[in-house]
Amino acid sequence: MTTKEHGKQDRVLDFGGFPGRWEITKSTKETDGKFLEMRFEIETVPEDGPFVHTHPNAEESYEVLSGVLEVYMDGEWREVSEGEKHTVPPGTPHTFKNKTPVELINVHKPALEHEAFFRRFHRLVTERGVTLPPGRVSDIVLIAMLTTEHEEDVYAVSPPHWVFKILAGLGRVLGYHLPD
Repeated sequence: MTTKEHGKQDRVLDFGGFPGRWEITKSTKETDGKFLEMRFEIETVPEDGPFVHTHPNAEESYEVLSGVLEVYMDGEWREVSEGEKHTVPPGTPHTFKNKTPVELINVHKPALEHEAFFRRFHRLVTERGVTLPPGRVSDIVLIAMLTTEHEEDVYAVSPPHWVFKILAGLGRVLGYHLPD
């Protein structure tokens, strides 16, 4: 494998099924921490999407390249279609889903530790077998542990963050460990 191919492979976070294939197009390092940009290719997001969460210190934006992304914000679902953009201000509870394949550019600004969070999340799925949506108690506990370790980047709203804190504590007592 050439250095260029290895560098490209290092940028791809392929989850297999959900949540699809993500490619880091502008890393935290490349932007001096100003933002993290990733290209998502997602077949479908099950049910009501990932847990409702905020990014306390960063805005998140979606630019849909193809398909339709549904974004939950301010108590309602909004469709973001091909060619449209949607921005979620810092501290705003949100999630997303899609019923058909969607490709989009996702940006977290500033980058903070979002890249480390996503890389660790990818390792939980690909190396530890965590399923999405979580199918086992261990999956839920590991996701709670990761989220609470990155609460400056991702903060749970529903279920509440305090539930994630309790589950993370339980995980530590049971000897669960997260990937670096």
